[in-house]
Amino acid sequence: MLLRLPHLLGVEGLTREQIAFILDQAKPFQEFQRHPLKKLATLRGKTVAIAFFESSTRTRISFTTAASRLGADTMALQAEASSLSKGESLLDTVRTLEAMRPDGIVIRHKSSGAPAFVAERLEIPVLNAGDGMHEHPTQALLDALTIRDRKGHLEGWNLTILGDIFHSRVARSNIHLLSKFGARITLCGPPMWVPRELEALAPGVRCTSCIEDALANADIVMVLRVQTERLHEPALAPGDYILRYQLNEKRLRLARPDALVLHPGPMIRGLEIDPAVADGPQSAVLEQVTNGLAVRMALLYHLVGSASADAPHPAKDRSNASD
Repeated sequence: MLLRLPHLLGVEGLTREQIAFILDQAKPFQEFQRHPLKKLATLRGKTVAIAFFESSTRTRISFTTAASRLGADTMALQAEASSLSKGESLLDTVRTLEAMRPDGIVIRHKSSGAPAFVAERLEIPVLNAGDGMHEHPTQALLDALTIRDRKGHLEGWNLTILGDIFHSRVARSNIHLLSKFGARITLCGPPMWVPRELEALAPGVRCTSCIEDALANADIVMVLRVQTERLHEPALAPGDYILRYQLNEKRLRLARPDALVLHPGPMIRGLEIDPAVADGPQSAVLEQVTNGLAVRMALLYHLVGSASADAPHPAKDRSNASD
């Protein structure tokens, strides 16, 4: 169960049972977002360090809001404003944060393995908010919660992921998570972004550069953000990408009629996804944002709050709301 996890460093090492437990625990927090008073005293007296050594807006705000709604204080560190820009090492920076006695640390870093490096050296819970090309576990968990809400379960879906798979930690975490539930996963994009080696990430993964083939009978279509600077390296212009790989209404009709469309954001409308699809009835983009708060509240509650698996859920007991 989740209470045995000292950290959340990735999805690959989680069991199906642990994933289901996190999603079940997120559900009441999901409902909690609809309440007029969105403040609990569950983590009152706790402090969460938000250490982002790579730029982010959505994930940082989501974790900060999740901690605040649980009643925790936060201390924020951003690389461009920190001593890292002056040459201080990651370890020295994190140890300085630890000396301020936080009860947990949320870390995003451009280097794969950085959260694990920190977790080996600190005695507080570490939550990975994205590390290099390795993993983005909370994104995969919020995607799973969204899929389960819309589809009823996680087992056995046909998942298509479109875009720059090679550089995407979001893709890797989703592959690791959904393959545990028997998903058949098709990866599609320009050949240099979808090398055949990715098929070894998990059972049931295949690669193709043909979007029509990738979308056929898809139950879930996940569109990845494309870094525009990579569209010229090597020689793939934005117009070519739109022509070959953009998810538009015509292409979406190749998938199943009730196919779900996901995007981790921020999206570039008109490039990787057509606005009509992004805002259409099959899109769950805004639900993903709301579900990100719920998942991150559940993780902070159990890891930073050291809650046992059978503890009463704070969002089900409004008597502990902050006044």
